[in-house]
Amino acid sequence: MSSLQLLQASPPSLSSAKAHKLPLYGLDSCSTMAELKQYHSQIIRLGLSADNDAMGRVIKFCAISKSGDLNYALEVFDKIPHPDAYIYNTIFRGYLQWQLARNCIFMYSQMLHKSVSPNKFTYPPLIRACCIDYAIEEGKQIHAHVLKFGFGADGFSLNNLIHMYVNFQSLEQARRVFDNMPQRDVVSWTSLITGYSQWGFVDKAREVFELMPERNSVSWNAMIAAYVQSNRLHEAFALFDRMRLENVVLDKFVAASMLSACTGLGALEQGKWIHGYIEKSGIELDSKLATTVIDMYCKCGCLEKASEVFNELPQKGISSWNCMIGGLAMHGKGEAAIELFKEMEREMVAPDGITFVNVLSACAHSGLVEEGKHYFQYMTEVLGLKPGMEHFGCMVDLLGRAGLLEEARKLINEMPVNPDAGVLGALVGACRIHGNTELGEQIGKKVIELEPHNSGRYVLLANLYASAGRWEDVAEVRKLMNDRGVKKAPGFSMIESESGVDEFIAGGRAHPQAKEIYAKLDEILETIRSIGYVPDTDGVLHDIDEEKENPLYYHSEKLAIAFGLLKTKPGETLRISKNLRICRDCHQASKLISKVYDREIIIRDRNRFHHFRMGGCSCKDYW
Repeated sequence: MSSLQLLQASPPSLSSAKAHKLPLYGLDSCSTMAELKQYHSQIIRLGLSADNDAMGRVIKFCAISKSGDLNYALEVFDKIPHPDAYIYNTIFRGYLQWQLARNCIFMYSQMLHKSVSPNKFTYPPLIRACCIDYAIEEGKQIHAHVLKFGFGADGFSLNNLIHMYVNFQSLEQARRVFDNMPQRDVVSWTSLITGYSQWGFVDKAREVFELMPERNSVSWNAMIAAYVQSNRLHEAFALFDRMRLENVVLDKFVAASMLSACTGLGALEQGKWIHGYIEKSGIELDSKLATTVIDMYCKCGCLEKASEVFNELPQKGISSWNCMIGGLAMHGKGEAAIELFKEMEREMVAPDGITFVNVLSACAHSGLVEEGKHYFQYMTEVLGLKPGMEHFGCMVDLLGRAGLLEEARKLINEMPVNPDAGVLGALVGACRIHGNTELGEQIGKKVIELEPHNSGRYVLLANLYASAGRWEDVAEVRKLMNDRGVKKAPGFSMIESESGVDEFIAGGRAHPQAKEIYAKLDEILETIRSIGYVPDTDGVLHDIDEEKENPLYYHSEKLAIAFGLLKTKPGETLRISKNLRICRDCHQASKLISKVYDREIIIRDRNRFHHFRMGGCSCKDYW
C-alpha cells in the first residue's frame, strides 16, 4: 500500500479533529456576518465545504439570525453537493422569516426531486408557508405527504395543519385532522376553538371548550376572547367568573380580553378589579396592556383614572399617547387633547395617522374649527402624512357642526378618492342640524346607495325629512327599509350595579325589578316637571333612533337612570352606556335630574360622552 493510501486510510489525530471543531464552536457564538465569513473561510480551508454539519451551521446563522443574510445562505446552499433534511429545513425557516412563503414551497419540490427524505421538522414550516401564501392545493398535497412519509402522529405537524385549514376557512377539514389525532395537546384544542370563533361559530367553539380534558389560561382566554370579539360580553363575564371559581391564574392575555369586555359594557368596577389584580400579581404592564387599561377607563367614563395610569407609565408608546388623546376627545375636552398632542411632540414621539384622527375628532367635538383646520394642514403639508377616509370624515364633521356646509362639501369634492358613507353621513347629519334639507336629501340618498343594508343610513335620511316636517317622505324611507328587509338596531342602555351589568330597552319590562324602576321613573319625571321640564315631543318625531313606539318617558337611558338612583347611595356617580345617539328629550331630562338629585350622570352614547352635572352638560349642547 502506498504512503498516500496509508495517509488517507489513517484516522485523524486528536489535535487535527480538535482543529476541525474549533471553527464550528465559533459559529455558535457569531453575532455578525463579518465574523461568520471569517469562520466560513476557515471551514473551507479545513476541507469541510461539503460537510453538512459544518455547512448547516453556516446556513443556520445566515438564514435565521437577525444579523444574517439569506442570499449568502442560498449561495452556500447551492455549493453543497448533497444537502440533508436539516439544511433544507433551515432554508425553509429562513424563507418564512423573510416572508418568502412561495420560495419555501418551491424549495420543498426541489428537495423531493433530489430524493432527500423529509423528517418531522420539515412539515411545520412548510404548512405555515401554505397558510401565509394561501396555497390551498399545495397545502392539501403537503397534508398527504405528512401521512405518506409517516408523520401522521406528529403533534407539531398536525397542529399546524389544523391552523392551516382554519386559515383556509375549511373548518370541516380542520375538525377531521383534530378528530383523527392520536394524541391532542392544549394547542390542538385551542387552535380549533379559535378557528370556530374566528369564522363566527362561537357556540361550536364553546362545545369544543367544554370537551377539553384540562384547560390552561390560553384555552380560557381563547374562549373568553371569542365572546368578546363577537360582542357577547355577558357570556364573557360569566365564563370569566367560572374561571376564577376554578382558581385558574389570570395572565395578561385574559386580563386584556376582559378589560375589552368591561369597555364594551361600561363595567367600571369590574375593570378596576382587573387592573388591581394586574398590579398586585406583578403582571407586566407592557405598552399594549397599558393601552387597554387606559382605554377601559376612558370608555367607562373615568377620565381621571385613565390620566393617572397614563402619567405613571415609565415609557409611553405611540398607542398609549393615541389612546389618551382619543379619550380626551370623546369626553369633549378638545383643548386638553391638543395640549397632550403638543406634549407628545415635545417628547419626540412621532405622531401617526391615528393620532390625527383623535386630534381632529377632539376639535370636532369641541367646536375648535380653526384648530382643526390647522392640524389637518399640519398633518398633510408639514409632516407629509396622507389623509385617510377617517381624517376627511372628522373634517367634514367639524365643518358641518359649525354650519360651514359649503366648505364641507367643497372638501368632499376635492378628496383624492371617492368619499365613503361615513364621510357623506357626517354632512347629512350637519344638514339636519342646520336645516339644509335640499343638500341633506341629495347626499342622504347617495349614502343609502353606498350602504343599502345599514339601517343607520336610512334613519339619518328619515330624521332629516322629519326635521323638515316631510312626513310622507319619512314614511317612504320606512317603507324602503321594510321592502329591503333592513332592520333597525333596537336602542338599549346599560348600567353597572353590584349584581353586574343591567341592560334596558325602551319601554321594556323584562327586568325583575321593573315595577320599582317604573315607579321611580314616574317620581323622577314628576320632580323635574316641577322645575320646568317639558317633554320634547317634537324631538321624538324628529328622531327615530330610539324605539319611538314606546312612550317618550320610558326611553332606555331614563330607565337606567331610575335604576341607578334606586341602587346607589346619594352622591354616587351614575355611569350609563348607550348604543345609539342620546335624543334631545333625554339630554334635557338628564341635565335636570343631575340638578335635582345632586348627582353626576355620565352617559356614553354612540358618538361621545356627556357629563351631566348641576343642570348642565359637558358638551355645552354642542352635539
